[in-house]
Amino acid sequence: MLSFRIIFLRKKVRGVKMERDNKVSITVIRRLPKYYRYLSDLLNKGITRISSQELSNMTGFTASQIRQDLNNFGGFGQQGYGYNVEELKSQLGKILGLDKIYKAVIAGAGNLGQAIANYRGFQDAGFEVLSLFDRNPRLIGIKIRDIEIRDIEELEPFIKENGVEIGIITVPKSSAQEIADIYVRSGIKGIWNFAPADIKVPDDVIVENVHLNESLFALSYFMNNKNDYIRRD
Repeated sequence: MLSFRIIFLRKKVRGVKMERDNKVSITVIRRLPKYYRYLSDLLNKGITRISSQELSNMTGFTASQIRQDLNNFGGFGQQGYGYNVEELKSQLGKILGLDKIYKAVIAGAGNLGQAIANYRGFQDAGFEVLSLFDRNPRLIGIKIRDIEIRDIEELEPFIKENGVEIGIITVPKSSAQEIADIYVRSGIKGIWNFAPADIKVPDDVIVENVHLNESLFALSYFMNNKNDYIRRD
């Protein structure tokens, strides 16, 4: 099973020292952002405490599953009390790496690339898009929410000079591997790939693929085969 290796050394949560060297399944990792989102909503509503059953009612996961997921990372709740919403959100944010700022660039300044650059939620979560890059001379120099579109020829030196950590790919399929190679050569260790292509990178580079057409095709299938549909979110 595909898994992330998460190592916690002498980390304390609610005063309990944890020493972890666990393999956490990708299924669990995929659920953490949803927990984080719901906890954020609860805080915005002024709710400070929640039980696993109440969180189950919100997320659709069983209370037992939620407790098992969180136990992969230590003891967050207290029996008879539940979870402190603010503290749990803070700890999940650290687990997800949201307690730091990531510098990112976007290769491909078409509609999708501009939409990503224009979304303030990424910046609010700590992902700072420094620049977009494109080959189209008509786009170069334009600013999207004060983020400038630069010539693709400047991509590699820009990454090196600015310590960029995440590279976003929104170019056509035919250019995706070329951009990935530039990212790898420039020292980027995380790639968010929206191109409909499976890029090849070294083992120490993390790739998160978002193939919109595949998701749409799956939706089409389930609309025509509803008995096969099991809600997984």
